[in-house]
Amino acid sequence: MTLRIIEVVDYNPNWVNEFEKEKALILSQFSGEGVQVYSQPFNIFHIGSTSVVGLSAKPIIDILLEVESLESLDRDSDKFAAIGYQVKGEYGIKGRRYFQRGETERTHHIHAFLKGSDHAIRHLAFRDYLTAFPEVAKVYASIKKEGATRYSHSIDQYCEHKNDFVVKHEAEALAWFKNR
Repeated sequence: MTLRIIEVVDYNPNWVNEFEKEKALILSQFSGEGVQVYSQPFNIFHIGSTSVVGLSAKPIIDILLEVESLESLDRDSDKFAAIGYQVKGEYGIKGRRYFQRGETERTHHIHAFLKGSDHAIRHLAFRDYLTAFPEVAKVYASIKKEGATRYSHSIDQYCEHKNDFVVKHEAEALAWFKNR
């Protein structure tokens, strides 16, 4: 088994284009004849550090998919497999459907939640908060780089390294998001 290396790199403006291409690819799987028709179209958002202009990140495009029905999404999970994603189910978070492209060299993650769920709102709030407060994003980048240097072979330790910052600022982000 090849070890996954945790790497945090400087912001790449091409991440926006990579997200847009992936969004189009995902949408192409849900159009045309014989495709499950949802009562309302789902929402697709660029989330995570690659979505925040100027923020250093692991070079993985994180995508939030908000859906009306997880059961319908489960029935259509083969559409994600058809475009190179591994279907991971909840993968440790109740109410989520997780899809991953790449094993040791991951390129994309899809996190699917019900529209308006606490988890979906949390992701959007944190993204928007870091965008609105670049000084907070700068501190976060520093913590992430330090964590990647110290724990380059342990995603668990890397996540633990940033946990206090994330917990504190997610709470602040949610309060800010609800009051803006």
